[in-house]
Amino acid sequence: MGYWGYFVVGRGERPLAGLDALAGAAPGMTPRTSAPGGWQVWEYPGGEGDVGNMNDLARETGAPALFGYVMGSDCAVVEAAAPESGAWTTCLARTAMAGYLGGQQEGLTLEDYFLEPADAADRAVLWAGEAGHTVSAEELLEVLTADPDPLAENLFFRLLDRLGVVPL
Repeated sequence: MGYWGYFVVGRGERPLAGLDALAGAAPGMTPRTSAPGGWQVWEYPGGEGDVGNMNDLARETGAPALFGYVMGSDCAVVEAAAPESGAWTTCLARTAMAGYLGGQQEGLTLEDYFLEPADAADRAVLWAGEAGHTVSAEELLEVLTADPDPLAENLFFRLLDRLGVVPL
């Protein structure tokens, strides 16, 4: 069984775990990495409980925020928000995610839950722009349509690299 848990990505002068938006998860969060410009990645393993709300995190920091919920190292839900461009949700490793959702409700498809990769790439370009980065929709689309290699966590961090947030 692979990794289950959240990665919380945001920018701020203070540690993200000390912010009101993440107060419920703060005791279980550990710093994973940081990058120039005040970017921080925190880990909240297990996925049990309330990690917080990325819209609140974006409002509190005044900067784009992103959550990645990794499911068994097979796939990941990506939720993002930015103060100006708003919120969007997509997933990584779509085939594996479809397998997880297969037992949910009949008649619903992956697209009922998540933006399609091309639409997610367009929203991600806007998100990165608010973060001060110029990124390629084509390079983002490559990640958004990729299979895990072999872990969804690697795909998530490749997405962060393509967004200009945390270099690989």
